[in-house]
Amino acid sequence: MSFGKTAVLGVGLIGASFALAMKKRGLCGHVAGFGRKEANLLRARERGIIDSYDIDPARVASGADLVVFSLNPGAFRETAKRVAGSLKKGAVVTDVGSVKGGLVREMEDILSREAFFVGAHPIAGSEKSGIETADPDLFEAQKCIITPTDKTDGAALESLVSLWRSFGADVVTMDPYEHDRVFGAVSHLPHIVAYELMNSADEIDGSYLGYCGKGFRDLTRIASSSPELWRDICILNSDNLAAFVDTFIQRLERIREYLARADAEALEGEFRRAKSLRDGLGQD
Repeated sequence: MSFGKTAVLGVGLIGASFALAMKKRGLCGHVAGFGRKEANLLRARERGIIDSYDIDPARVASGADLVVFSLNPGAFRETAKRVAGSLKKGAVVTDVGSVKGGLVREMEDILSREAFFVGAHPIAGSEKSGIETADPDLFEAQKCIITPTDKTDGAALESLVSLWRSFGADVVTMDPYEHDRVFGAVSHLPHIVAYELMNSADEIDGSYLGYCGKGFRDLTRIASSSPELWRDICILNSDNLAAFVDTFIQRLERIREYLARADAEALEGEFRRAKSLRDGLGQD
């Protein structure tokens, strides 16, 4: 399984790591990149991450056998419309985004005339962005969620599963709507909490942040993630997240009640339950 030309639309940490992973394993002949900032694309070419670039996504995608959307998900629809008419017949189009659900259906509808769209979400990366930390082995021993639908082309699905396995990823298939429930709970909600923990500490007294230790830094690490990216993810998964925020608020209100009545036993019970759940995840 290999691709003659691969188009990477969005050359950040994940897009650049994807390109490097393809090159390291000899899975493509040419990698073309698209992005909003030409200076970043030029650096990516100079570092051998991509072979060519253009600020027009349609030209980058033209003639590609594989097209990878690694843009902020809020830009998917418009970019898909821009490239749809330039896609090679039978091209495989995928993504590396953290939100699926209805967006997968929209991408299928926009691109269905010529190309086959298959959603994907590698569970890899960090709160950092940019090509400086790109790594061809970023996906090694990490899960990659593939989200086929009843419209998914079987051969395209097989080629994507094979591709991610060649990167060393543990591939799991999942319904796109179930994907958004799962990752709304274990990824999207935690990002909201991290952002608001920072804002809450600042609102209590911003000067206190000068005294934070490793625990606070570890807990809020993901608040350094791109606000633009997480704005898009939260809006696209807003129905699930609104319900999950309600659940979190209810648990905080329960803690507030325990504190108000100085119920040490109830507090310890909550903390023991959480410790047991966290210990069950194993080592980081």
